[in-house]
Amino acid sequence: MDLPTAYAYPDRPWLRVNMVASADGAAWTEGRSGGLSGPPDKRAFQVLRGLADVILAGAATVRAEGYGPVAPRESWRESRAGRPPTPPIAVVTRGLDLDLGGDFFAGSPGTARPIVITCEAAPLDRRQAASAVADVVVAGGDRVEMGRAVAALRERGHDRILCEGGPRLNAQLAADGLIDELCLTVSPLLLGGGAARVLDGPAGRTPLRLADVLEEDGFLFTRYVREES
Repeated sequence: MDLPTAYAYPDRPWLRVNMVASADGAAWTEGRSGGLSGPPDKRAFQVLRGLADVILAGAATVRAEGYGPVAPRESWRESRAGRPPTPPIAVVTRGLDLDLGGDFFAGSPGTARPIVITCEAAPLDRRQAASAVADVVVAGGDRVEMGRAVAALRERGHDRILCEGGPRLNAQLAADGLIDELCLTVSPLLLGGGAARVLDGPAGRTPLRLADVLEEDGFLFTRYVREES
């Protein structure tokens, strides 16, 4: 699969959500998405990261998936020409319940300093501690307002935003009409149970059109764009 070409960004600000789900719609197994993945999906995951200016994720996803700093890859050299070797990760958190002394922050390169997006309701001492290891963005009063958060990322020159979830963050973005594209990998698994779907939040409606479908080893790689995009 020629993934860099298939997933190339348009020449304008663009917010892309990338998720994997089972054939019956489960967004995780045993609390993590890794059990749904496989080598083809992991390759797509890395390509999408290499194309992005910034990676956006909720704090619960960062904790559950054990996020660490993004490692540079030789295969990104061409697609990241003129940009830092790796994209920074922006973490959305209301309460700043993050391990500020962990490798996610301590191991991040200076060219990709983490970004913490929070709100005024977050404890002041935690905001001050976070500012020592990350760029802190206050985007809202009692909660993080995703429109303000996305605008702040774009003010920093991050026009190509890749959101890796989780489902609650995806639902917030969808509710605010901020999602331009959904890259959904369908894993060849049936899981059942009570796992969340790709969106876990209030009901809403975002018309999409199918832009592309690829297949490898039973995994379907679908790409949907917002109807008016």
